[in-house]
This record gives sequence, C-alpha cells and structure tokens, in this order.
Amino acid sequence: MLDKLDSIEKHYEELHNLMADPSVTSNSTRLREITREISGLEATVSKYRDYKMVANALEKTRTLARDEADEEMRAMAKEEVAKLEADTSRLMEELRVLLLPKDPRDDKDVFVEIRGGAGGDEAALFAADLYRMYTRYAEDKGWKVELVDENRTGLKGFKEVVFEIRGRGAFSRMKYESGVHRVQRVPTTEAQGRIHTSTATVAVLAEVDEVEIDVKPDEIKMDIFHASGHGGQNVQKVATAVRLTHIPTGIVVTCQDQRSQLQNKIRAMGVLRARLYEIEVEKRERQVTEDRRSQVGSGERSEKVRTYNFPQDRLTDHRIGLTVHNLPKILDGDLDTVIDALILKDQSEKLKEVGVS
Repeated sequence: MLDKLDSIEKHYEELHNLMADPSVTSNSTRLREITREISGLEATVSKYRDYKMVANALEKTRTLARDEADEEMRAMAKEEVAKLEADTSRLMEELRVLLLPKDPRDDKDVFVEIRGGAGGDEAALFAADLYRMYTRYAEDKGWKVELVDENRTGLKGFKEVVFEIRGRGAFSRMKYESGVHRVQRVPTTEAQGRIHTSTATVAVLAEVDEVEIDVKPDEIKMDIFHASGHGGQNVQKVATAVRLTHIPTGIVVTCQDQRSQLQNKIRAMGVLRARLYEIEVEKRERQVTEDRRSQVGSGERSEKVRTYNFPQDRLTDHRIGLTVHNLPKILDGDLDTVIDALILKDQSEKLKEVGVS
C-alpha cells in the first residue's frame, strides 16, 4: 500500500511539473485534463503527506522514549508515542478508503422517485412522509430540491412523487436509500388502534449527461396534456405537461411542474436518461459479479431495506442491522447517522473486495 501511495505522490508531482510546460499551457484541452487529474489526487496526496509527517515524528519519539536518560522526559515521550500511534492508525485507515475505486456518479445530482406500495391510503401517506424527510435532509445539506411530477391522493398522500436534488455529493449519500421502505404504525383512520404495515418504494437515479446515454428521437413517443393540480383539476389553460414513452423499454416519464412545455420535456428527458442509465449499470453489475448482495445492498426495488416502527419509536436498517430511535427527528431529515453507517459498511466491504491492506 505504501508503494502505491509513493507512486501516486510521484505522479502527482509530475503532473504539477507538466503545468509549467508551455506545450501544455497552450493546449486548453490537455490543461483541463491535467487539472482534473490533479484535483482527483489532491486529497490522497495531502493525506499521505500528513501520514509521513506523523510516522516520522513517531519514529523519532520512539527513539527518545527508549534512549532518553531523563526519566521524566522518557515518560512524556512514551505518552506522545501512544498518541502518535493512534494518529498513524487513523490516517492509514483514511488512506485505505481514499484508495478505493471512486464511483463516477458520486458527485452527480439525483432524481428520486417515491411510490406508495402495499397499504392503500396509509402507504400513500408514508410516501409523503418520506418525501418530506428527504427534502428536509437536502435542505440541511444546502442542496436544491425541485419537484418533477406528483400524483396525490385525497388524504395528502402520494401515489407517486418524483423530484430532483441538486448539490455536490448528492448521489454519494442518497444512493443508499433505494429499495422498499416499510412502516408499522396505527393509521389515523384506524378506530380500534391496530398497527398496520405499509410500504413505499424509493428509487434514486444519478442524473446523466446526453453523451453518457444515447436516446434516439424515433424511440420516443411524446404526449402533451394540461398540468393538473391537487384533486386532478386542470391548472393551466395551455397544455404544458409532457409524457414521454420510451418504446423499446416501455418506460413512461411524466413532467408537469415546469412553466413551459419545453422545460417539462427537458426535465422528463433527464429522468428518462437516468432510468435507462440505471438499467445499463445494473446489467453490467450482474455480468461482473453475482455476489453484489453481499455488500450493503443491491438497491433493487424489491429489496426491503428499512423499517420505521412507530410504536417502538425505532428505525431498523436491515442491510447492516442498525437500529436507532427518535423517529420524529429522523423523519424531520436527521439521516446522517444512518447514512454514515451505511457508507462505513460499504467501504469496509469494498476494502475486503479489493484487498487493500
């Protein structure tokens, strides 16, 4: 591992030297490539230099703790050795994580699709709770949320809601939310106080550029209609809502939240590309490995990932066996504890897979 880090640092320095080469500075394309590569290595090299500095201090302090004649100085050196050993271990673990292959989608914006599942009106209300939870979480992160499409029920629930989250690192944290979410609680409409179990599905799709997925115009059927408000009434005199059907796959995307037909079409195309890209990613992953489920979770729609148990004020993430309490706080967007645990587990599994040591 240290040999690999030495090689990365050497390459990083070579790239910096290239930045002073006139043949590079005069070539804007090459300059951008080098700048991007330097940026990608910056965190690893900086952390490695911190590690080398601490490791060097540790070696000198160990010598002092062993050879110093003054007993008091020797005791102080031994205390410092313990601290420096803890620092080197921490930095080494952080370096292992930095050496993991980076998901190229991690910095992408995302489309989130939430659909009420089993449970009728209660499932639709739970879908609305999840929508509120994710929008609050995004606001806490300083991300921007924009509604794409919604299909409401009469009880302030959602049969389906699609929205976009834009912000640095959105996919890197939100990607763990895909799957079936289950709620256990007493519905407000339940007169006898019986606990009901309902579900909602969450799909998190990384936004993709046009060059990443080719959607041919002749493969798309577009329908234009009037945008509808709550209760189904038409809210615009001009037909601006757009429904796109991808003929080869049968995928249907609707967008009616934007003011113009063109804006709705652009947003709907973005969702369609993200769905098609996700299909390709899943196909590639199945071809590369069949043991994907041994990691944090496949993120497939059919996989139950989490239970929200209201009588016990408990959230359980089934992928990692994590249980936390205070559901009101969690549903108000306090998700970092859960997502951080999922990221840590994912990193641990990937470290085992790539054999970084």
